[in-house]
Amino acid sequence: MTQKIRVGDIDVTYKLEGPAGRPIVLMSNSLMSDHSMWDPTVPALLKHYQVLRYDTRGHGQTSVTPGPYSIAQLADDAVGLMDALGVAAAHIMGLSMGGMIAQQIGARYPDRALSLLLCDTASEMPPRSMWEERLAIARKDGIPGLIDSTIKRWFTAPFIERAPQAIGKVRAMILSTPLEGYINCACAVRDMAQTTMLLKIKAPTLIMTGRQDPACTVDQSMVLHRMINTSKMVVIEDAAHLSNIEQPNIFNREICDFLDVVSG
Repeated sequence: MTQKIRVGDIDVTYKLEGPAGRPIVLMSNSLMSDHSMWDPTVPALLKHYQVLRYDTRGHGQTSVTPGPYSIAQLADDAVGLMDALGVAAAHIMGLSMGGMIAQQIGARYPDRALSLLLCDTASEMPPRSMWEERLAIARKDGIPGLIDSTIKRWFTAPFIERAPQAIGKVRAMILSTPLEGYINCACAVRDMAQTTMLLKIKAPTLIMTGRQDPACTVDQSMVLHRMINTSKMVVIEDAAHLSNIEQPNIFNREICDFLDVVSG
């Protein structure tokens, strides 16, 4: 069951699952999604961990505030949620925009990150012209104007063909994204430049990406891997951007193996 809690200037919708006293995995969602994107991942984690997932500012049922936002601001929201719930430290896991938020937490709040799991993400997202085009479409046609191109970017063609139920669920999730929240968070991703910040990360880090991810590519993951001394990198075959949904068994095995080693 989801709950709401006040964090700074917003009401954050979150879900905390699993027995108290276990290490906590904090999960941060991608652009144009909400905490339900993690549904295929949570059951595997609940065997040994508590799971705290939430809707990023401007997404899902969390407050939409005037923008533009910054990734630093979104990371402060996540740490603020931890503070509000009395969570001293957690394994910080994020996909795409969520992974960008996780990078910020690892660099700026090192004592709050037991480890980082950076999935299908990047430290910079050029070119600016690409984001201006998407923002123009959003302002003209709303979220529906972006949905088909987003689905094709998030999943490989064979998966789209063989998993209509999963695609339908993702489509509904995208369409539920508040337009203003998307625009403000897209500006944060567009303006992000945090490659040099990666040098500050000291927590054990898993970098994972889909081989066919056109949004946050293998090359962009390799930049993360080179800049973070404590990192391990895994490439998932036959997966695009939402690799946790397209290849859940492999994704879940890799994150659980990593967390089990880090947790000792």
